[in-house]
Amino acid sequence: MTAPDLGELAAYDYHLPEDRIAKQPTERRDQARLLVLDRATQTIRHHHVADLPNLLRSNDRIVLNDTKVLPARVLGKRVTTGGKWEGLYLESGADGEWHLMSQTRGHLRPDELVSIESIHHPELAPLHLRMCERLPEGLWSARSENNEPAESLLLKYGTLPLPPYMHRKVAEQSDWDRYQTTYAERAGSVAAPTAGLHFTPDLLSRLASAGVQTSRVTLHVGIGTFRPISADRLDQHVMHSEWCEISDTTVANIKATRESGGRIVAVGTTSVRTLESASHSGTLQAWDGTTNLFIKPPYQFRSVDCLLTNFHLPKSTLLVLVSTFAGYDFVKRAYQVAIDEGYRFYSYGDAMLIL
Repeated sequence: MTAPDLGELAAYDYHLPEDRIAKQPTERRDQARLLVLDRATQTIRHHHVADLPNLLRSNDRIVLNDTKVLPARVLGKRVTTGGKWEGLYLESGADGEWHLMSQTRGHLRPDELVSIESIHHPELAPLHLRMCERLPEGLWSARSENNEPAESLLLKYGTLPLPPYMHRKVAEQSDWDRYQTTYAERAGSVAAPTAGLHFTPDLLSRLASAGVQTSRVTLHVGIGTFRPISADRLDQHVMHSEWCEISDTTVANIKATRESGGRIVAVGTTSVRTLESASHSGTLQAWDGTTNLFIKPPYQFRSVDCLLTNFHLPKSTLLVLVSTFAGYDFVKRAYQVAIDEGYRFYSYGDAMLIL
């Protein structure tokens, strides 16, 4: 059999039965199953996320992404036609204009007015957005006719932007709790850093008691999460930029951990991309800015030793990253084991720990 070309998108495809997609979270965050991959022995073991204090070493350090998901999805109608309209807020420009994805039947025109009803506060008067101009990559700029900051308005009018495979445009009450990490602090994401959804305050406390230290970085998950790879070859795909930050303190603590023989365990691909983006000079440095780093073969990792991550969609940049980190054949085998053993996939699903 011919070895797959790891530069081809087709190499990262797999079939997932519909019933393996997790549309609701587990009853408890840390009761999710955990597939443990040992790269040194090429073995696979079955655990639960709650077992992490026994799976990591006493001098390891986990790195969490403390971004907070915005209620970035807004639903409304076009004032002139009455047609349904849906938007996904991404960021605000320097002049306060909203940058967003826009979906409607027909063609929006500059200066059109969109009326947005509050999803969770029906007593509020509609919010009006005036569409300004079409931006690159199919985005729009828009201006609110209310002078409040975008984040404040989204809290009143928006809903959490759940992935399409959950089959609900409006977040349920449970989603407001569970589609957010327990340590989320800095608002700015349009999707959750899903590996972090498994952590409870109790689990973090038990990890600390076992000697595992914790550091935080920030990466605001952006439109790249929703955009599939459209090119046949990986080197033709351009990642959308996302803002991230790592502090002097976090850098110093990570360096101290590695110097003492401990491992850096990135929680989620967003933490990986932040750490590796801040290591582009060859060594880890304090840094903030935008990154469009696409980790693909034959990338050499500089600052990450282990990875805790969920199971990702076929042909996604996230699956490419994980395959690059753990080895293509090993990840392909692990995914098949997970499917055969009934693991739950995607945002609300189970996880894998790559040692």
